[in-house]
Amino acid sequence: MHSGGGSKPLIIGVLALQGGNLEHAALLDRLGLPNLQVTAIRSAGELEGLDGIILPGGESTAQGLLLEHFGMVEPLRQLIRDGLPVWGTCAGMILLAKGVEGQAVSVLDCMDITVRRNWYGSQLESFITEIAMEGIPGDLAEVVFIRAPGVVSTGVDVEVLASVLGQPVACRQRNMIVTAFHPELTEDTRFHRFFIDHVLSL
Repeated sequence: MHSGGGSKPLIIGVLALQGGNLEHAALLDRLGLPNLQVTAIRSAGELEGLDGIILPGGESTAQGLLLEHFGMVEPLRQLIRDGLPVWGTCAGMILLAKGVEGQAVSVLDCMDITVRRNWYGSQLESFITEIAMEGIPGDLAEVVFIRAPGVVSTGVDVEVLASVLGQPVACRQRNMIVTAFHPELTEDTRFHRFFIDHVLSL
């Protein structure tokens, strides 16, 4: 993993098969970090050399099928299990979860959480709220929930970073972070700074 020192680029991939990859890349760019290199990931070969990866929101079923189609499931799963820092937002949370209610087999099967799709309702029931999240300094953060999954159970070493009405909406387990909401749909760069700090800490 990246040492955080010197002029070596910090290479962060954003999965770009479907979903909000452009919005994540834009907020990473807004951090203004001189050594940060953001790259769109569309093939297994592009996974090589990454210091971290973001799995964006979108349609988890479509993303899972595309990962399978392009032969990316096993290489990505192995990298994450070997310690590659990863942040899954909304659909990305579903991809990472070991358990998905109503689904016999999970896609990446990496994080010790069980999730339920559309926990917060349909597209029409999308909402914006404010949360406090461990590791995010300053005022409450405004976050966007769109057909968001819910975390229905967590393993013993999964840390809950934020909750809404007692329901976990952000969790961390070793090198993995998940958020049920979409930080990339706001102007707040603190979540992306949090992920960069997470990458550098490992």
